[in-house]
This record gives sequence, C-alpha cells and structure tokens, in this order.
Amino acid sequence: MSEYPMVSITVAVRDAEKWVDDCLQSLVNQSYPNIEIIAVNDGSSDSSGEYLQNWHDPEGKKGIAVHIAQLPPSGLSAARQHALKMAKGMWVAITDIDCQPHPTWIENLVKQSKGIDDEDVVSVAGRVIFEEGDTVVSRIRAQEIESKYLKRSRRTTLANGPCSMFLRERLLQIGGFNPEWFHAEDMEVSLKLIDSGGVIIHTPDAVVQHVAESSLRIFLRKRARDARAHMRIVRNYPQRKRQGPGFDFMGNSWFVLALAPFLGGGVFQLLRIGLTDVQFDYSALGSQLMLMMIAIYLFLGIKLSKGYLGRGSLKTKVIDSFQLPIILAFWSLWLWKGIILGVMDAVFSKNGH
Repeated sequence: MSEYPMVSITVAVRDAEKWVDDCLQSLVNQSYPNIEIIAVNDGSSDSSGEYLQNWHDPEGKKGIAVHIAQLPPSGLSAARQHALKMAKGMWVAITDIDCQPHPTWIENLVKQSKGIDDEDVVSVAGRVIFEEGDTVVSRIRAQEIESKYLKRSRRTTLANGPCSMFLRERLLQIGGFNPEWFHAEDMEVSLKLIDSGGVIIHTPDAVVQHVAESSLRIFLRKRARDARAHMRIVRNYPQRKRQGPGFDFMGNSWFVLALAPFLGGGVFQLLRIGLTDVQFDYSALGSQLMLMMIAIYLFLGIKLSKGYLGRGSLKTKVIDSFQLPIILAFWSLWLWKGIILGVMDAVFSKNGH
C-alpha cells in the first residue's frame, strides 16, 4: 500500500451558501498530500450551486482537484452515494457543509487506518467540536457532544457523518448509502460494515469544527429526527443481530426522554386536584404519585442542568438556569415525537420520510 493512499473528501450541500466557502477552504487546506474533493449540490434553492461552481477545478490546476456535481433535490444519503460513485480514492471521507475540519483531520485519520495486529479497519472516525455560540441551546449542544466523545472507546460502532473516513471498496460492497434512508445514514453503513467483519476506529486527534447550533426550533427538529432514525436502526439491527461494542453515542438522551412522562404525570395530578373536587391529601396515592413524579423530574432536570451550567460567567449561568427547565421539557417531548413517528414508520414500513 502507498505511503499516502488517495483520500476522496466528500460533502453534500443543501441551501448552505453562507458556509460553502469556509468549508471548502478548510478541505483545500488539509495537510495530507494526496486528496481530491467532491462536493454535491443537492438541489439547493439558494446560491449554493453558484458558490460551489467557483471552486470547480477537476484538473487540480490550483493544486487540489475539486469536483462539483449538481443534483435535483434527492436527500443526504443520495448525495453521499453520488459522491461515493465519483470517488477515485482508496478511502472516502465524509463531512458536512456546516463544518470546518482542522488541517490535520485527514492526516490523523489515515494514521489510524492501519489498525493493531489483525484488525480489519474499514472506517476511522474523528471527533466533532461544536462551537458554543451565544445561546443556551448552542451551549447545551456543544457540551452534549463533548461529553459523548469523552466516553467514546477506541473501537466504536459509529463513523459519524461530519468526521469519518471509509474504505471505498468495502463501502461499495455493502451497497454504500441507500437513497431511501432518511437521516442516520452514517449509523446504517457503520453497522453494515461491522456486520461484514470490519472494525471502526475512533481517534480524537482528527478534529472537525461544527458551527454553533443556536436555534431552539432547529435543535428540537433535529432531536426528533435523531429519535425517529434511531427507531429505524433498532428495528433493522436489534441487539441480538448486532456485533461489536454497543451503541456509544446516546449521551443524555435517555435521561431527557424520561423527563416528559414524569412531568406530565405530575402536572396531570396537579390539574386533577386544582380543577376537580379532589382534595390534596399527602396520604392519598394520587398525591404521593404527583409528588414523586415532580420530584423525579426535578432530580433528572438538576442532574442534567449541572452539566450544562458548568461554564460561562455568573450572569450567563443565571440566565441559562431559567431557560434550561423549559428547553429540557421541550427536548423530551420532541424525542417522544420522534419515537412515535419511528413506530409509525415501522407499522407502515417506511424509512423515516
């Protein structure tokens, strides 16, 4: 094998004109000497296509070959699959357009691709750092992702979309990215590769910077999407069929998921007492249930909040402390929304569209 096997860096783009130049510049600036860049415009309705076309340099006259493909709106998986078919490299790396990989990202991924002893390394995953931004939502997201990576082992089950590299031939052998998948295409191919006998390695040295996720609306929409996709993954890959280590990227989702039922149960009992002739009685089962549910909700909320309030000025912590309970409650509700949609997908044999 060559000392510097070729790596095809791919990125899908949809309505991301404000990020195109920064992302593409970070890819061109990679320290690794043997790369090509493939960017696929997935039917953008803004000026992303024009911005991308300014980078089109298939012959590499400016140093790095940059290929731009234009598709009708097809979805992330379809765009990744199109880039995979265009790729010439031994390895195919994927990232997202709202990311800026550090200059040594590919270099550090390739360093770990040889594995240890007889490991059949088919993918290497790096580490994503979310910018903290200036909202409580962006701080939650940044710290949530950071805590997940801190707990991650060297051998893992997920080659994350923003920061990973795959052995091209092995990825093609399993069919690549199925255009019918809706989200979690990275988890789907990761599990397929593990099922084929391959190993996925995580290296924290291969860093990708992600823009701050500041909008509560977008945050909630993505968390519902994650939960919905997770239901599809569990449906297609139940624990009895999975090989290798268990899922290692769930973070605090289980704690957050538990908030809504306990809060809802407590509020229901509170309304029942306030709007009916039922009297509050500490010894009554309903009253005890209400107090227990509210207490558990507060316990879970405080446990989560302690991690998210650990940074920033005193003023920032005070402001965040008032917003966090509301955000956590909505987060929990949107996770349940995603789970319900995932169950409906299973009933109607859908993939999350």
